[in-house]
Amino acid sequence: MMKKIIGCSLVLAAVLNLAQARTLEEVKAMGSVLVCVNPDALPYSSSKPGAAGFQVELAREIAKGLGLSLSMEWILPRRRANVVNCDLQFDAISDPEKRSKGKHRQSQPYNKSGVILGLAGNSAAVSKEAELLQGQRIGVMINSTASEYLGKAGAKLVPYAFQSDMIEDLAKGELYGGAVSTASLSYFVKQNPQAGIQMIDVFNDESGLTWNVAVNIRNTDAAMVEAVDKVLDQLLSNGTLADIYSHYGIKLRKP
Repeated sequence: MMKKIIGCSLVLAAVLNLAQARTLEEVKAMGSVLVCVNPDALPYSSSKPGAAGFQVELAREIAKGLGLSLSMEWILPRRRANVVNCDLQFDAISDPEKRSKGKHRQSQPYNKSGVILGLAGNSAAVSKEAELLQGQRIGVMINSTASEYLGKAGAKLVPYAFQSDMIEDLAKGELYGGAVSTASLSYFVKQNPQAGIQMIDVFNDESGLTWNVAVNIRNTDAAMVEAVDKVLDQLLSNGTLADIYSHYGIKLRKP
């Protein structure tokens, strides 16, 4: 029995050791940085041949800037990052408090993301939510901030469980408009220009509908955060980050 207990303790210790911090020095000693992304989530990421997704392209640039090779771990859902011990995760909502303290750190914000209003090709354009006609069918994600916001503006809300279904109905003209993630709709419009979907930024800096995104740097030290920030500064200043997003029809919006 004692041998079994000792054996289990050793296994547990090994597992816990895998989950320990990887400082910049340790990552460099390993020679690679481990990034966790979704295997089937274009325009964000994809493990399939063809377009890799902007998160994967950004990961490659950061690894190169750090002088490291890139290792990919395809995970679903995101919480599995704790199991596989990822170093980096992308498009985390920026939180200033996580810049310098906490179990996980964050890089500086590198893009402004959020929700945008897509209008069907036969819909009249609007410049703000107050101009939405009463009774118009607007697709929203169930229990989302956008549903509450547009409901107050007088729109007739059509709830969806899946964003892809909403975009499909929008393209077919079955909706007047839809509140969709900016990245996802931008990519769809690039891939399907014949659909004629209009993209109207009516939410501006509304809380819960727009946010800055950063890199989650898991279980690390300040030196690693500073190193990633330095690479991001370079990618922002030389236009590389904007080029990466443009591959997917997305316009970089600096925080």
